[in-house]
Amino acid sequence: MDIFSIFTLCGGLAFFLYGMIVMSGGLEKISGGKLEKLLEHLTSNPVKGFFLGIGMTIAVQSSSAVSVMLVGFVNSGIMKLSQTIAITLGSNIGTTATSWILSLSGIQSTNVFVRMLKPESFSPVLALVGVILLMTSKNNYSKRKPIGAFLIGFSVLMFGMGLMSSAMSPLANDPSFAKLLVLFQNPILGLLVGLVVTAVIQSSAASVGMLQALSMTGSISYAVAAPIVAGQNIGTCVTALLSSIGVNSNAKKVAASHIIFNITGAVTFIIIYEIFIHFFNSLSGMANPFGIAIVHTVYNIVTVCICFPLSNLLIKIVNRVVKDGSEQEVIIDERLLHTPSIAIAQCYKTTGNMAKITKETLSLSVRTLKHYNVKAAEIINKNEIMIDKYQDTLESFLQKLSARELSEEDSNKISQLILSISDFEKIADHSTNILNIATKINKKEWTLSPETIAELKNVVNAVKDVFDVTLNAFLFQDLNFAYQVEPMEQIVDDIAYAAKKNHIKRVKQAKVHIKRGFVYAEILNDLERISDHCSNIATNLIQSTNTDIPKHILRSQLKTETGKYSVELDEFKNKYSIERK
Repeated sequence: MDIFSIFTLCGGLAFFLYGMIVMSGGLEKISGGKLEKLLEHLTSNPVKGFFLGIGMTIAVQSSSAVSVMLVGFVNSGIMKLSQTIAITLGSNIGTTATSWILSLSGIQSTNVFVRMLKPESFSPVLALVGVILLMTSKNNYSKRKPIGAFLIGFSVLMFGMGLMSSAMSPLANDPSFAKLLVLFQNPILGLLVGLVVTAVIQSSAASVGMLQALSMTGSISYAVAAPIVAGQNIGTCVTALLSSIGVNSNAKKVAASHIIFNITGAVTFIIIYEIFIHFFNSLSGMANPFGIAIVHTVYNIVTVCICFPLSNLLIKIVNRVVKDGSEQEVIIDERLLHTPSIAIAQCYKTTGNMAKITKETLSLSVRTLKHYNVKAAEIINKNEIMIDKYQDTLESFLQKLSARELSEEDSNKISQLILSISDFEKIADHSTNILNIATKINKKEWTLSPETIAELKNVVNAVKDVFDVTLNAFLFQDLNFAYQVEPMEQIVDDIAYAAKKNHIKRVKQAKVHIKRGFVYAEILNDLERISDHCSNIATNLIQSTNTDIPKHILRSQLKTETGKYSVELDEFKNKYSIERK
């Protein structure tokens, strides 16, 4: 094996890894939001979790990627540690799909139909089809594009597999290589080799692929291959271990459970392997890609059979190994960027949390106008800081997410989220302005006239109702609620206008000092702005499903098309109307 063979081997590995990345990216986009829906339906049933783990791993073609995702899910509060156990075990089975696909490379036959099963025979055709699909895709949101990416990724992966195989073929007749392989029959040494190689390239699928390519030389026996496969499954834990840096203790436990499962499986497998070879001595035959796929599958099945019944015990061990610590709140975990559909769903939930804090801030701020409370003022100011943190974190995360290749639906959702986050933050700002006005009124010991208080109460309650309808529209993505907000906002404008006119008359009649008149006008302005931002949030939701309609035209339509909600709007208007004096 000369220097050029080494270059070819490195190039083959590069093609293999790149093909896997492209293929898994295409698969994820083809699946769309299905991963998210599967997670939503996940229960404490370990069997469902197990099959979910298999499906997720086949979809992303990497058990390491699934383990990183699980760390992110637990760190963000989407899942609990107990829910991840079955998924982790299922991912170990799902990762064997790649080795079975790669085993097709070892088919040897002169029969035309059998030869067509070899990837080197049909992958060029798939690559051509993939390129045609990419070239004929009208835009980035075309459904053809992810299918084309998957076909091209698969073809590149198989091309890389072929390069590695051809680069290693000279080793078949190399005496020094044959002597080296004898050393690897020591199970501990073989396990370490598999561990180190997989840890370096951070892909057990690629490591197994390299072993399958090497087996085509006819130099690898099952006695050598079996311990290396066991080591590869431990090496894949490095990715999960690295992803656990800087996360909370529960997320660290996910990585720890992944490591404990694989070490337990490897040790058990090596023991069974030693017993088997001692009594039967039937592992001296030469391995081929198909045989290595069998070994890989048997290893993972053995691991699952051992660990599944012991899940509760293993959780107790993990809890002892990783102690609970003081946790910092994680708004959104950037590991979720690897799964855009799930990331977007989590952004909605997190923005919903932000909106609920905004509701509390609004409610407390208008309450201070009537009964000023120092403790309430402290909560409002803390909420304002937290809401600003939510906005900065979410907007930064969504900008990174928008740079990825997304479906048109996901892209529209991101646009809606960014706009809604800004509006919720501005509502909190206006609520804080109201608190500042209440603080000023309290310090100067001003009092408002009974008429002013009665009118202000109407406007405040109307705005709170508008916000509640807006919040329901956003939390449940409910268009029925969303369509009511703009007409309600128009009614708020009308009653606020009537309140201002009445107050101006009172100022002219010298019933109210002009400075206090300005303060009252500021409160009404803030309440109107809050109502306006509620309208923006609802309009953004409606526009996300009607992207062809410009916002100003849509808003105009919403003002006039109120027939369906006329009864609710009439009740709202009669409840809070203010008579012009």
